[in-house]
Amino acid sequence: MILKLDMVQSIALAVLVLLFGKFLVERFSVLRKYCIPTPVVGGFIFAILVLILKQGNILEIELDTTLQKLAMTVFFTSVGFSASLKLLKKGGLKVFIFLACAIVLVILQNIVGVSVAKLFNLNALLGLATGSVPMTGGHGTAAAFGPVMEAAGASGANTVALAAATFGLVSGSMIGGPIGNHLIIKHDLVNKKKNQKDDFMEIDQLSNSERTLIPNNFNLVTVEIIIAMGVGTLISNLFVKAGLTLPSYIGAMIAGAIIRNISDSTKSFEVPMVEIDLVGGIALSLFLAMALMGLKLWQLADLALPLFVMLFSQVILMYLYANYVTFRALGKDFDAAVLAAGHCGFGLGATPNGIANMTSVTEKFGPSPTAFFVLPLVGSLFIDFFNAGIITFFINLLA
Repeated sequence: MILKLDMVQSIALAVLVLLFGKFLVERFSVLRKYCIPTPVVGGFIFAILVLILKQGNILEIELDTTLQKLAMTVFFTSVGFSASLKLLKKGGLKVFIFLACAIVLVILQNIVGVSVAKLFNLNALLGLATGSVPMTGGHGTAAAFGPVMEAAGASGANTVALAAATFGLVSGSMIGGPIGNHLIIKHDLVNKKKNQKDDFMEIDQLSNSERTLIPNNFNLVTVEIIIAMGVGTLISNLFVKAGLTLPSYIGAMIAGAIIRNISDSTKSFEVPMVEIDLVGGIALSLFLAMALMGLKLWQLADLALPLFVMLFSQVILMYLYANYVTFRALGKDFDAAVLAAGHCGFGLGATPNGIANMTSVTEKFGPSPTAFFVLPLVGSLFIDFFNAGIITFFINLLA
């Protein structure tokens, strides 16, 4: 028996799945400890239920993903509005250094993923599905690029990428704190930081999350996002004509960044980031819930051993990179150690996991304003742009 849901029924079911995920996260501390997102919890459980029903020849559920694609575009458009060159310049040298570290890691993650996949004689794109797509990119990028890789011939890439993203969230949270703790103790950085000047003590936060929401701003936000999405289709068409394979949201993300930087430089109109982030967050939750609900977990059965090796290789890479590249490149001081711990969180999962790692370290050893400015700026605003471009390059190279 096949149950087909239309786009309204599908999005309504996604909301119920989100509510169920929220219910579980509120009641199980382990989910909060590892910063597992609500849509991931609810979506994976739904996917497991679908697997049981299918394997038992009881029921197959088919979702209409029309609104999933719309929610994806809205979210990545909001990410585009975050890419302020003014903020990047304001961040100083350490922001550029950390961004460079993050970009190099993205490249290495893809090289490792593809290389291990080839050892098992698998489609190289399946290796890419365990590289920077789910690791540095997280669930959002995994759900966006998974279908692109499947369309390029990598069967099961979407399921692999989303499963890898969840693995990354947990593993990044597990290794980050111990790495920061080890570096600080090994190099006696607690005592040394007393003489360390913090150049970021006076820098404003990226956005004032405590500001009261302004109702009229939602009208402006709606207009700006829709315009960016419309202009984005034109930009995406140019890429397609150039023969590039990439997700549909790239054009909208670029358009959002252009609008944001025109606003920053001319002051002729406002881009209310608090409201944009709120709208983007809602869109991300719906997008991820539907993406995870549509997982075909049965596709992982034949990939159990190769997938384990590919994912374990990514953890080893992150461990070595945080210790010997991130820490050293950022100056081998206290802030560098805290950022190394944070890099494990967002390099294998998401920015909130990186912040959680840094929080656990600073609660024990003391504050690090530099780290808490640099990592969110790079992790939340800029790495998605570079990651998307690098992934697109690899897909077009390997497909």
